[in-house]
Amino acid sequence: MSVPVFEKLGVFYLGGRVDDAGKVHPDQPVLYDAKDLTTHAVVLGMTGSGKTGLGVAMIEEAILDGVPVLAIDPKGDLANLLLSFPELRPEDFRPWVDEGDALRQGKDPDEQARFLAELWRKGLAEWGQGPQRIEAYRGAAERAVYTPGSDAGRPLALLRSLDAPAPALRVDPEAMRDRVAGAVGGLLSLLGLEADPVRSRETLLLTCILDEVWKQGRSVDLPGLIRLVQEPPVERIGVFDLESFYPQAERFELAMQLNALLASPGFAAWGRGEPLDIASLLFTAEGRPKLSVLSIAHLDERERMFFVTLLMNELLAWSRTQPGTRTLRALFYMDEVYGYLPPVANPPSKRPLLTLLKQARASGLGLVLATQNPVDLDYKALSNIGTWMLGRLQTERDKARVLDGLESIGGPGLPSRAELDTLLSSLDSRVFLMRNVHEDVPVLMHVRWVLNYLAGPMTKAQLRRLKETEPAMAGPVAESKRTSTTGADPAPLSDPAPDVVSVAGGPVEAELAPVLPPTIPQLFVAPVIPCVAGHTLLYRPALAGRAALHYANARAGIDQWIDIAVVGNLRDPLPSDPWEGAENLEVDRQRWLEEPSRGARFVELPSRARDPKTFSRWAKMLKTALYRDRPLRLLRCSPLKLTSRPGEDEGAFRARMRERIREERDLKIEKLRRKYAPKLERLRERIRSAEERVEREREQLGQQKMSTAINVGATVLGALFGRKLRSTANVTRAGTAMRAAGRVSKEKADISRAEERLQALQAKLDALGHEFEEGLEAVRERFSEEEFDVEEVKVSPRKGDLDVVEVALLWLPYCIGRDGTADRAF
Repeated sequence: MSVPVFEKLGVFYLGGRVDDAGKVHPDQPVLYDAKDLTTHAVVLGMTGSGKTGLGVAMIEEAILDGVPVLAIDPKGDLANLLLSFPELRPEDFRPWVDEGDALRQGKDPDEQARFLAELWRKGLAEWGQGPQRIEAYRGAAERAVYTPGSDAGRPLALLRSLDAPAPALRVDPEAMRDRVAGAVGGLLSLLGLEADPVRSRETLLLTCILDEVWKQGRSVDLPGLIRLVQEPPVERIGVFDLESFYPQAERFELAMQLNALLASPGFAAWGRGEPLDIASLLFTAEGRPKLSVLSIAHLDERERMFFVTLLMNELLAWSRTQPGTRTLRALFYMDEVYGYLPPVANPPSKRPLLTLLKQARASGLGLVLATQNPVDLDYKALSNIGTWMLGRLQTERDKARVLDGLESIGGPGLPSRAELDTLLSSLDSRVFLMRNVHEDVPVLMHVRWVLNYLAGPMTKAQLRRLKETEPAMAGPVAESKRTSTTGADPAPLSDPAPDVVSVAGGPVEAELAPVLPPTIPQLFVAPVIPCVAGHTLLYRPALAGRAALHYANARAGIDQWIDIAVVGNLRDPLPSDPWEGAENLEVDRQRWLEEPSRGARFVELPSRARDPKTFSRWAKMLKTALYRDRPLRLLRCSPLKLTSRPGEDEGAFRARMRERIREERDLKIEKLRRKYAPKLERLRERIRSAEERVEREREQLGQQKMSTAINVGATVLGALFGRKLRSTANVTRAGTAMRAAGRVSKEKADISRAEERLQALQAKLDALGHEFEEGLEAVRERFSEEEFDVEEVKVSPRKGDLDVVEVALLWLPYCIGRDGTADRAF
């Protein structure tokens, strides 16, 4: 069974060509190279132009091609991307029928559902699509609708956005500056304050605070930020001391504003749900691509700006950690960008968006921005966009802006300004002029029929129903990021002694700081949560070990040192091996202090933990335990010569595999195109010459037939009416007529030969095209994910290189209530 032309690798089927007379040709598909989206695209068109339908078609094609998609939905339309019904049954459409609209059309809802099912079946068939394509779309990716600040869809926890950036970003001054500015700007927009980096004291203070704590690798939550506003970790801001620049009483007012935000009933929803983690929004835990629709229609303007700014900064940070590629790695789509990228104002969302448009191409991230009015977009943004998709525009000013932009792009096949003006003024709904800098001429196209049912903007109630009925959205919401399977990543630290002092209603059995020999190192974890009045700060003992592990494996391409910190068990009675089952210690090393907090109490230390010789034995036991229990478990795909990185889980590795497969696939396709394109073009040129030859021969035959007819006619007339039957003139005319008839026969033979040559050339073209298609199909089969096996590679640390840096007594802080219950303070 032949594959439809629009199902080729690495191309998006967007619609059909529209000819000069305005006729739509679904049999002439408009195909868009996926890799061209790395130079981004903009969709411009007034309400009713079909802008959202084009966006839905682009997202569907990305998912079908295995490209993950992150989409911001300000209007509620993009949740329709989950309304895919392969069987096209009326009962599938029925729950989403607008009953009021059906009644206005004189139909009952069941009748309208039958009408819609048939309409979608016919519409898809007209564009060469069928139920099998809907089924392929459903199976290509997990789909989910997220609703930050609401539980209508999947909630998103945004308060974790103040976590410290990854080490790779902290050493990049520009990345740190952008991340700090985005976090501060988003937070101040939520408070209704202007985030001016020059004139706003609030901006400068919060910027200095976050910059200082993030440089230390410390994360901060909103309660912690409130405390830091009152007692900043800096003494000067610029040349002014802190009190001169921002007195304590005025800082208290800012802290009160932040606290009012924290205490507001609706704000609690911002802390629930999955973390705002770009990798988790783009890929499942198994590494499958994901379509994440981020619906913000329910938010007010300040909340939208807060969310979009945080998301843009997270996306920018993610893109900077990705290796370079020429293939489309992921797609970001925003259905209405008005207000977030204006030409004059500088909202906090503008800077990260502009930076993404300038830099995201290198990491394979494509941006598609849609809006009604081109004058609402910053010109610097438009100048960084390679594909313009222009629908019907609303005003002359909009058209003038677009025409100026198109002229600045230029190109050999671009029509004149007057022709473009006329064309843009006459566009029908769902018809777009596409100008792609990677193509020679613009294309006029009609958007294809989309696979999903477009039910219109969804309400909260509909989103809840969608969450309940859609299998991809069923089940409990994940509350944390992926966990590591390598054995080298930090894991959450469990309570080493959960029942030591949890005695409800009873006193805390504790003592003052124990007096230990100086050869036993003691370290104290600084509490990050202060104990409230009536509570006691209590330190519990644990065993801390730090070591450097060297993993080396030439086949896996691994040669890496990893610093690790683990916590051992010091419960009483002490186990024979305190490192058995030891967990990674996630507490920052910079918070390990040499002195305890004032007024703290201490749980009694086991007697053997007071002996220096015991610590020497524990150091040797740690080395044995690390060699035994800490192999680096990596994943390897030999055909792709790809090995997982230390700390990379299987889902992330399989996501990289898919990206590598697409990269290799695109390279092979490009090689095939370079091989066959010249041959195909030469044959097409010869066919054009042959067609012209056939046309000339046919014209010559027509002329010769006319000449022969005239000569024969003259001969007959002369013979009939001449005075002599066999006059010399008559004989001459008869000979001329006979020669002309011979030339007619010769012209017919020439036409026959020219047509045979044309048919032979066409057959060669068909054969070469078939050979090219077979090459593409071979690439499709070769680069199917099922063809690539994954094996586990186990790399043990080199025993001779294993270096135990430190074994120390580590005191962990807890807040003990009056009833004896203990809460972690670290």
